[in-house]
This record gives sequence, structure tokens and C-alpha cells, in this order.
Amino acid sequence: MRKFQDVIQTEEELEQLAGKPGDLVNHKVIGKLDHHCRHFISLSPLVFIATSGENGSCDCSPRGDAAGFVYIVDDHTLVIPERPGNRRYDSLRNLLANPHIGLIFVIPGLEETLRVNGKGYVIRDRELMERMSAQGKVPAAGIGVEVEECFIHCAKAFKRSGTWRPESWPDKEELPDPAVILAEHAGKLRLSSREVRAALNESYEKRLY
Repeated sequence: MRKFQDVIQTEEELEQLAGKPGDLVNHKVIGKLDHHCRHFISLSPLVFIATSGENGSCDCSPRGDAAGFVYIVDDHTLVIPERPGNRRYDSLRNLLANPHIGLIFVIPGLEETLRVNGKGYVIRDRELMERMSAQGKVPAAGIGVEVEECFIHCAKAFKRSGTWRPESWPDKEELPDPAVILAEHAGKLRLSSREVRAALNESYEKRLY
């Protein structure tokens, strides 16, 4: 049984609620990686990747490395290296079934972000992989993206959240403990938070690349 009582179901209802976008928003989308987009991506150490499986289930996953780790092939193509992770491969599995992909590039300290939409593919092109080597390691695969849309996303989310304002950050003592969370969520394994923390640290220290 659905718990929500007043659900918007049509675009007409949505526009009555929120209004229609202005001229600047309607005209800001471009279909290639121009010099502005290239510069933005060259300074970005973090990108969020949105994908969807064959059945419509969605996933959003971060990728991060030194600024400029995403390789731009040309005005319509970029490649994101696939560094070692947890081996779930959620993004890659989704792309095998559904190539649609959405990216949000973030630059620390800048409240606007760059959004890129297009088609994504799991690739192993050796020459491209070698161009994205890091710490002496060549990625085994990457996500190749055929770019269809690029546009700047406004800063309101970052302004409201205070993401880049250290004075708004919670005290370290208040932060969630990922090891405790993982231990409880994977309770069937009967691992202690100490064991999980050790496994995480070992992974971070030895298997980043």
C-alpha cells in the first residue's frame, strides 16, 4: 500500500506547482564538450555516475581520483577509469543492459556542477586504459561515454547544504561509523566492527589502484 496521499502524476501538475524554466535554463544545454566543459572536467577529482538497469532500477555511484582523472577523447567522448572497488560492479552491470548514463562533475570549493548525459559502455581499449594509468597501475576497464548533453547545474543545492563551509560540518565525534554500520548490515557474517574496520583499512591502504 502506497504511503503517500498526494502524488503528482503529470507534467501539467508539475508545471502548475513549480512553474516553467526560464530562457537561460532552456538554452544552456549544449551537445558537446566545449573548452569550458573540458576545463571544468580537468579540475574535477570527483564524478557521480547515475545508471539504470534493464528493469528500471537505479544506481548512483561516485568515482574519484586526482583532478583530471577522466580522460577526454574528443568533443563527444570521454572515458572514466574503473579503479579497484568492491567488485559489485553496479554501474557496469547496469550499462550492459541499459547504456543511458548521467554524470555530475564536482570541483571542491565551487558550488556549481557540470552535468553530462549520454550513452555509456564498458570498454577495455588498451591505448585508452594506458593513458589513465595511476600509481603505476593500468585500469583493466573503463566507462566510455558518448556525450549527448552538457550543462552547468546551479549552486542552490550546495548553498543550502553548506557543503564547502567547514563551519557547517558536524563534529567528528558525531559522524557515523561506517565499520559499525557495515557490521550490523552484514550481521549474518557475525563480524565485529573491529574486524570490518581492519578490512576496510587494509583495502584503502593496499587496493586503491
